[in-house]
Amino acid sequence: MAVAMIEFVEQYPECAERSLAVGHLTGSAWIVDGARRQTLLTHHRKLDKWLQLGGHADGDLDLPRVAFREAEEESGLTGLRLVDGELFDVDRHLIPARKNEPEHWHYDLRFVVEADPREPLVISDESHDLAWIDVERMADFNAEESMMRMARKTVDSSE
Repeated sequence: MAVAMIEFVEQYPECAERSLAVGHLTGSAWIVDGARRQTLLTHHRKLDKWLQLGGHADGDLDLPRVAFREAEEESGLTGLRLVDGELFDVDRHLIPARKNEPEHWHYDLRFVVEADPREPLVISDESHDLAWIDVERMADFNAEESMMRMARKTVDSSE
């Protein structure tokens, strides 16, 4: 997966632009509580599934900043903390065609962001819902390998 991402970035100088029809870079926040037992998921409106928060880079190659910005915008949380800015996970996933948008790839760089589950959430227009879930219950919400991989990494790091 990392090789495909490197090849994509090398081939397309405009890789962070949403207008690149074949695909583009995205930044995601894997939001966890301080104990790393819970993660915040969004029930994504367009994709109709539970996912980590994140979105388009819109030309910004500072992907930790993109992930943090998207986390704030999609959750309403104000007490977020980017854990270390280190890359936590990478994924490439196909986004289905809809309306004026052709099928395309998201090359997703993911970063760990810490938040307090007691802080009130604000559901954005991009979501049906937001929910803190136990990381060990990820399969009950989204059993795709991409999500399970992040859950396993989180459990492994907290032990």
